Amino acid sequence: MRALEALTSLYASLRNLGLDDVGRESEILITEGLKLERVSFYRENPELSPSQMDTLSGILIRRGEREPLQYILGHVDFYGLDIRVGTGVLIPRPETEFLVEASIKSAFSQKSTTGEPVHILDLCTGSGCVALALGKHLPSAVVYATDISDKALSYAYENRKRNGIGNVTFLKGDLYEPVDGQEFDLIVSNPPYVKSNDMNLLQPEIIDWEPREALDGGKDGMVFYRRILPLAGRCLKEGGAIFVEIGQGGAYEVIEIAISSGFSCEQIVTDYAGIQRVLSFRMRKRSAAA
Repeated sequence: MRALEALTSLYASLRNLGLDDVGRESEILITEGLKLERVSFYRENPELSPSQMDTLSGILIRRGEREPLQYILGHVDFYGLDIRVGTGVLIPRPETEFLVEASIKSAFSQKSTTGEPVHILDLCTGSGCVALALGKHLPSAVVYATDISDKALSYAYENRKRNGIGNVTFLKGDLYEPVDGQEFDLIVSNPPYVKSNDMNLLQPEIIDWEPREALDGGKDGMVFYRRILPLAGRCLKEGGAIFVEIGQGGAYEVIEIAISSGFSCEQIVTDYAGIQRVLSFRMRKRSAAA
């Protein structure tokens, strides 16, 4: 079978599964999955080998089981990095790039003010995508990242090596625990924030494949913000800031938690869909009387 015929067949099979964006997905699966260069794929329409046909059949079986496209390919692009992903680690989302971009701008501002290397802490690092993106674009920064999952950290270590980034240190432990006693200019986090009762409403690719512990934010989705924000002041240097990603409709509650923890909200960043996605906070200055 030739490549274009195989593409047509794959398209029809995926469409029968009721998947979204079937055209784009079919092309990605057949070119990346079979390691075919896109231009020559269309120009030369090569004959597929028996081995390639077997690989394609395996891909279709996995996708039919609703395994995520990113797991099948084994990687995803995130803020210019090639991030390895697979079972046991959350797949980086495009909207999380807003967290990275806002954090980078803040770090540049702090560095220009102090002239010193910026120290950054990434909580719930997962695949390491946020920490590594910060490390790459802030080469003079010192970045620490924590997670409780051995599986997720194994991907983070691989991604650090894969992208050749040397200024990021991954530590196993619960939130601030591995960096107790250290202070940072910037704390960032994309914590679990899906409400427990909403978990079963997620697509099969998410609920059946991605780690629940990386998604479930408790009954109201606020469990991790209630743990992260009250303790953040102990780890922030004077003038430091904290950036968090939030779920749709979660801004008001997260801001309330931050205010009760001694912070003021400095910035609300919306994503491509106009959803409030990133919040930044800074410790309120004490009055002279206090």
